[in-house]
Amino acid sequence: MRIYDISQEVFGCNVFPGDPAPEKEILSVISKDSPCNLSAFRMCAHNGTHVDAPYHFLQKGKTIDQVELEKSIGNAYVTEHNGIMTAQDAAAIMGKARRIGRDFEKRILIKGKAVVSAEAADVFAEEGIFLLGNESQTVGPEDAPMEVHLKLLGAEIVLLEGICLDKVPEGCYFLNAAPINLGGGDGAPCRAILVELD
Repeated sequence: MRIYDISQEVFGCNVFPGDPAPEKEILSVISKDSPCNLSAFRMCAHNGTHVDAPYHFLQKGKTIDQVELEKSIGNAYVTEHNGIMTAQDAAAIMGKARRIGRDFEKRILIKGKAVVSAEAADVFAEEGIFLLGNESQTVGPEDAPMEVHLKLLGAEIVLLEGICLDKVPEGCYFLNAAPINLGGGDGAPCRAILVELD
């Protein structure tokens, strides 16, 4: 069984422009005065590899602790795309994943430098997928992410952003991207992994 860690290391992770970067504070180190190493950290819920909850863009949307775990845990399909993803591209991806069956079409992970267009977001929303993942820190255009987020989060599609798929071949996997249980959170970091299937 091969496991792919598709998460960024937190303290060296990518940060969306304008968001605060993670910070680590050493509280104690093992010495004659301290029996243990102890640290604290501070970070934005959307640093590095993270999950967006609908509440991120929707005032009445579900918070991260209200999002069903089945959305971020289960069979997933990894596909590669670079550039702006059109509605036709999204439909082709969904067609490939649906032919495989076994709910692989419910969780789509996009490898490469892809930007999901509003039209592609409409396709994913109409298909009723559970989760859409991408390598960028935002699923839509970085300079105007709101429209794509509203379409996807409005359809209660969980967004898994900032994943690392460079070493992962296209294909079918088991995904575990359960977010940290932050009560009332608009998002949360996660340790996302893919398990290769036989």
